[in-house]
Amino acid sequence: MAQGNEDPVYHYLFKVVLVGDASVGKSNLLSRFTRDEFNIDSRSTIGVEFATRSIEVDNKIIKAQIWDTAGQERYRAITSAYYRGAVGALLVYDISNYATFEKVSKWLAELKDHADQNIVVMLVGNKSDLRHLRAVPTEEAMAFGAKHSLSFIETSALDCTNVEKAFQKTLTEIYRIVSSRALETENSAKKVVAGGQAIVVGPTNTDTENKVDKSRCC
Repeated sequence: MAQGNEDPVYHYLFKVVLVGDASVGKSNLLSRFTRDEFNIDSRSTIGVEFATRSIEVDNKIIKAQIWDTAGQERYRAITSAYYRGAVGALLVYDISNYATFEKVSKWLAELKDHADQNIVVMLVGNKSDLRHLRAVPTEEAMAFGAKHSLSFIETSALDCTNVEKAFQKTLTEIYRIVSSRALETENSAKKVVAGGQAIVVGPTNTDTENKVDKSRCC
């Protein structure tokens, strides 16, 4: 399993964004997944940062380009442009800070405004190591996720709990959707039904190949 920016070969490249309020641990989730690092003195992200990591799904190499978008209000106008092209998002809050959970609805609305309508979103309750300071009940977060059709998980970038699982599950779901659509497109491009016959469509070598007999009745 490759890591970092060293993978020259991959089958798919997926852009994933981390969204949520400042100080919920987005940067450490990014660094834990891509470099297996945690910085206890991590500073707030300014603007946008990204890192990459590759994983394998169904014998295909998936390269994830993960963008850490700043949570501060003053950067939101800048970072909104970076939602474009994103096929996945981790919507992060801090389980020990209820105010960050209250803002989740706002971040979800922003995703819907700026990202693809079919973006795969996972709700992530980070800092599960602070369970003794828990302010957001797991059941409440699960209910929110179910209401908005979001998958849900609690993580800790500090002790690695579920970080790998969160990204793996999100990327795998994206891959399943993308590969399924690609297969449907490929199948529909190969054949069309005309006059009861399956006709191959696409580039041909001669002008006469794959033409429908016009003398037949429609």
